[in-house]
Amino acid sequence: MRTPAGRECPHYYADFNRHTRDVEECRLAKANPDSLGWYARDCARCPVPDIVLANASPDTRLVLTIKSGIFGLMRRVQVEAICIKTGEKVDPYVGCPDDHPGLEIFRQALEGNDD
Repeated sequence: MRTPAGRECPHYYADFNRHTRDVEECRLAKANPDSLGWYARDCARCPVPDIVLANASPDTRLVLTIKSGIFGLMRRVQVEAICIKTGEKVDPYVGCPDDHPGLEIFRQALEGNDD
């Protein structure tokens, strides 16, 4: 669904109905009890749409945390990725290392000497 910032995000939900109350939420922020409450302006700084475009790993779970900055003036949106298979933190833009067998071959080809 398109966020208020104009980007597509699978974790953003909006339901605008003229007879009932409008609903707008980030389901990643809602699922994390350590996160502050979500506001639509948080979507402008959120890296999740870019992460979803870069990482298609089904075994990567994203955890979004909204924290207040210095003196509560700025809000920070932090995302960490956890590999479901191994339970360890991974790079959100790459995902689980086991899901990319061709990536290691590609890295070896880049590092290899041209004889």
